[in-house]
Amino acid sequence: MLLTASDLEKTFGSRTLFTGVGLTLAAGERLGVIGPNGSGKSTLLKILAGLETPDEGEVIRRRGLRCVYLGQSDHFGHDTAMEVVAASARRAGGAAGTGPDAEARAARELSRLGFDGVTHEVDRMSGGWRKRLSLARALVTDPEVLLLDEPTNHLDLQGVLWLEKFLRGLPPTVAVALVSHDRAFLEGAANRIIELSPAYAGGTLESEGGYQKFLERREQHFATLEQQRSSLANKVRTDTAWARQGVQGRQTRNKTQVEAGAQRRAQLQAIDRLRQTAGQSAAVGFEATQRKTNRLLVGHNLSKRYGDRTLFAGLDLVVSPGDRLGLLGPNGSGKTTLLSVLTGRLEPDTGTVKEAQDLRTVYFTQAREALDPTHALREALCPAGDAVLFRGQPVHVAAWAERFLFSKEKLKVSVGDLSGGEQARVLLARLMLQPADVIVLDEPTNDLDIPSLEILEEQLAGFPGAVVLVTHDRFLLQRLATSVIGLLPGGEARVFATHDQYLRATERADGPRTAVPRGGKQRRSADSGAAGASEPGPAKLTFKEKHELDHMEDAILHAEEQVAALEALAAEPGVVADHRKHAAVCEQLGIGQRHVEHLYARWEALSARA
Repeated sequence: MLLTASDLEKTFGSRTLFTGVGLTLAAGERLGVIGPNGSGKSTLLKILAGLETPDEGEVIRRRGLRCVYLGQSDHFGHDTAMEVVAASARRAGGAAGTGPDAEARAARELSRLGFDGVTHEVDRMSGGWRKRLSLARALVTDPEVLLLDEPTNHLDLQGVLWLEKFLRGLPPTVAVALVSHDRAFLEGAANRIIELSPAYAGGTLESEGGYQKFLERREQHFATLEQQRSSLANKVRTDTAWARQGVQGRQTRNKTQVEAGAQRRAQLQAIDRLRQTAGQSAAVGFEATQRKTNRLLVGHNLSKRYGDRTLFAGLDLVVSPGDRLGLLGPNGSGKTTLLSVLTGRLEPDTGTVKEAQDLRTVYFTQAREALDPTHALREALCPAGDAVLFRGQPVHVAAWAERFLFSKEKLKVSVGDLSGGEQARVLLARLMLQPADVIVLDEPTNDLDIPSLEILEEQLAGFPGAVVLVTHDRFLLQRLATSVIGLLPGGEARVFATHDQYLRATERADGPRTAVPRGGKQRRSADSGAAGASEPGPAKLTFKEKHELDHMEDAILHAEEQVAALEALAAEPGVVADHRKHAAVCEQLGIGQRHVEHLYARWEALSARA
C-alpha cells in the first residue's frame, strides 16, 4: 500500500468539512474523489499530499514515497516549457539529475506529452497545453502518486479525451487520486470511486469500477438504508405503543428492553438525518412560456470570421420546442461567438437569424461578470423587497435561497466571497425567474457539483421549450442532446446526431497520424524520396489481407450503424430511467465504439501497405 489515511477530520471555523474519513491508495489505482461543493474534496487531497494537516486522524505514507499534487490552477515561474520542466527535474534531484541530465529528462517528458519543441512560451499556451506542461513538470520527478484537483478545468473536449487516455496509459506502478465533477471522465479514467458526503454514516461511500458502477452502488446503499428505516420505524411504533400502556405495563418489562427502545429511536433519528442530507441539492426548475410555435430560431447560411480565420461558415439550423442542441468544438473555435450570433448579441458576417415573434430567450453566461461582487447574496437573489415572484407566486428570499442550498446566515455574504459553484447557483436562481422559449447556456456545468448537475440535467430534459448549450460534459450531452453542431477545422460547421459521431469526424479530419518512436524522429514513408528508398519497405499484402481491405469500408459502415443504433437506444427515456439497463447499453456502446476505432486503425495500416 502506498498511502493509508484513517479517521481524518477537518474543520474551518465552526464548520466541519468531514469527519472519520479513511481511504487507501495502492499502485495502479485510479481513484476518483467526488462529493458536493464544500464537502472538502480539495482539502482532503491536500492532506494526502502533506500540504495541510488534519485536525484528527493520520496519513501513513510508504517510506520515501514520491507524491506530487497538481492544483486547479497552473502557475509557472519560467518563460519556456523546457525551463519549467528542467527546473522541476533539478529540484527533484536523485534520478532526475542535474545540469544536462535534467534537461535531457525534461526534453524526454515534453516529447512524451506531445510538445514538438522545447521553446514553447508559457504565456502563449492554451489551457490544455498548460495542463500538459503541469503533467510534464510532475512526471519528470518520477512520481509514485499523482494527486490531481479538477484536472479537466479549462480543457476542451479533445483535451479531456487526451487526458483520460493519458491517465489510463500510466505505468502500473503509479497511483492517481483525482477530484472531478466530470462524470464521463470519471467513467473513463477511474477504476475506483469514493464520494465524500455527510449523507453517509462514515462520511464516505466507495465503489470499485467507474462512475456507472458507483451509481449502482449508491442506489443499493440508499435502498438498504430505506429498508433499515422501515424496520426500525415499525419497532419504534411498537416501543411507543408499549410506553403508552402506562407505568403498570412498563413494570413488566426489564431495563434492557427500555434501553433497546431508546437506542432504536436514536438510530431512526440518525437515518432520517442522513436521508435529509442526501436529499439536499439545488432545486433548479425553469419557467416556460408554453409557446406552441414550431420554429423558434432559424439560422440560414451563417458565417463569422475574426481577422483571417473563419470560425464557421455556411451554417443552417432550425431550433424548435423540445430541441436540445449541443455546440462542440475546441477552445477558441467560436462556440461562444455562435451563441452570441444566435441570440442577436453579435451580427453574422453573412446569413440571417430569424426569431419567432416576441421570442423570449434567457442566456446563462460562463462569465461571472454578470454578478456584482460587492452585492450581498440577498441582493443578488432578490434586488428589491423580501420576495421573488416565481411562477406567479411570491417566495420569500430566505426560502428561495434555501432551494439553492444557501443558509439564512449566508444571505449577508458578499457575492465576491462566494465560491465558483455558489456563484453558478446564483446565476441559475436568477435565470429561473425569467419565463423563456429558449434557454441558452454557455458552460453551465462549470463549478457545479454532481448533485447539482443531476438536477440541472433533469430540469433541462423536462423543459418544454428549446435548449442550446455549450458544454464539455459528455455525460450531460449523451443524456440530453437531441443533436450536436460541431465546429471543425477550417470553419466547417456540421450537424451530428451525437457527440460520438462528432468525435469520429474530428479524428478523420485530422487524418492518419504518423507514429513517433521514442527517439522523437518520425518514421519516413515510402514516398520520401531516394533517401528512404534504400530502407526495406513494408511487406506486401497477402491475398487474405487484400480481401480484408476490399471489404473494410463495408465493415466500418456496418459497425457505425450498430453504434448509431446503440446510441439511440441509450438515449431512450425508458433506458435512461433504468440505471442497470442504461449501464449495460453503455457498456455495449463502448465495445462498439472501440471496434470502430480498431477498424479504422486496421484500414490505415493495410492502406499504407497496399
